[in-house]
Amino acid sequence: MKLTWLGHACFLLEQDGYRIVVDPYTGVEGYPPLRTSAHQVVCSHHHFDHNAVDCVELLPERESPFTIRTVETCHDDQGGALRGSNAIHIFTAGGVSVVHMGDLGHQLTPEQLASIGKADAVLVPVGGVYTLDAQGARQVCGAVGARCVVPMHYRHAPYGLPNVAGVEDFLALWPAEQIHRLPGASFEVDQAASGVLVPTFQ
Repeated sequence: MKLTWLGHACFLLEQDGYRIVVDPYTGVEGYPPLRTSAHQVVCSHHHFDHNAVDCVELLPERESPFTIRTVETCHDDQGGALRGSNAIHIFTAGGVSVVHMGDLGHQLTPEQLASIGKADAVLVPVGGVYTLDAQGARQVCGAVGARCVVPMHYRHAPYGLPNVAGVEDFLALWPAEQIHRLPGASFEVDQAASGVLVPTFQ
C-alpha cells in the first residue's frame, strides 16, 4: 500500500490504482489549498480541517481493493463533551492494515483496541490541544502495537495550526535508530516497513 502525506491529517492511500483520500483539510495555516483526486473520500469527523470533501475531485467509480472498518471514539477525553465524536478508520489492502486515528483525544479502551485488531501502521495525531499530545500518542501507539508509526496533525512552521505542538516532542520518546525522516511525502507500507516514519510535506 502506498501512502502520501498531503499535509495536516490528510493522506492519500493507493492500492492497484485505486485512490482514497482521508481527512481532506481547508483553512489550515500555511498549507496551500488542497487539490487532489480520488475514487473515495473518508473523514474522521466534520470539522473544517478534516472534511473538506469539495477539495477532492472524485474519479469514476470502480471496484475497491480496500476493506474499511470503523471504530467510534471521541475527539476529547471527556466523552465527546468538548469536541464531539471521532472515527478511527482501518484500511486493509495488499495484505497490510493501516489505522488512521483522526483527531483522537483519549486513550483507547480494551474494547476499542480489540476492534482495531492487528495493525501494520498507525497514523496518529501528536500535536496536542485538540488531540492527543506527544505522551498520549506514544501510549496509544504502544497499545496498538503497529510496526510502523506515522505522526500527523502537528505544527511545522509555516504549516499547521498555530497553537499545536511540533513533532519533536513525540520523536524524543522513541529510540533514535527507530526514527526515519523521509525525503518526500510518499512511502510504502508493506511487511518490511517499521519504525517511526516522518514524511516531508511537499
